[in-house]
Amino acid sequence: MIGKDKTNEFFVTRRPDGRYNVLRPNAERPSAVTDTQREGIDRAKEIDPDAAVHIQRVRGTPPGPDKFRKE
Repeated sequence: MIGKDKTNEFFVTRRPDGRYNVLRPNAERPSAVTDTQREGIDRAKEIDPDAAVHIQRVRGTPPGPDKFRKE
């Protein structure tokens, strides 16, 4: 079912080098690496237009995990 399947999602996360990973849940390697967050979002939509794209907005802020917003 589209939208409910975890493989129908991407996460756009910032790398330590300042670039962005485009990742599927539980992937060992990114589907793409881009220079900007916008390019990462666009690339995720290009790979799978129906996928939900989650964009990282807060990194490593205690006490909880990173936060994501939907595109």
